[in-house]
Amino acid sequence: MTSTEPPPDSRADRFVRELADLRIPDPAAGRAGLWLRLGAALMTVGLLLAVSAYFVSHNTQNPLDQNDALALGLGGIAATVVGAALFLRYSLTGFLRFWMARQSYDLAVLADRLSERDLTHDLTSTDAAPR
Repeated sequence: MTSTEPPPDSRADRFVRELADLRIPDPAAGRAGLWLRLGAALMTVGLLLAVSAYFVSHNTQNPLDQNDALALGLGGIAATVVGAALFLRYSLTGFLRFWMARQSYDLAVLADRLSERDLTHDLTSTDAAPR
């Protein structure tokens, strides 16, 4: 006789279903990649702007031009910091998303292993606990 009940879900199937329940955004979405590229471009442009403003301020004797170059240099430094923050945020997002999924899977495997061990362990025995 064959049974009509479906086979039990494997751990991988449960893992995929739990990830779908968490509603984690798809890492292949283009918006995160756009922000990552924008952060890298902002870092590069800000750094070039700050370095060029430094040379402009040191190659002139006019204090008005020097002050303009200093303001431009500070704007370049601010753009570099904002670009670095964007780049770090969106580059670490992919890694941390993978890490969280891996941690969830490892905890599920550990829970399964511990529940199987508890089922086979006789609590009334007087044997020493295995080490």
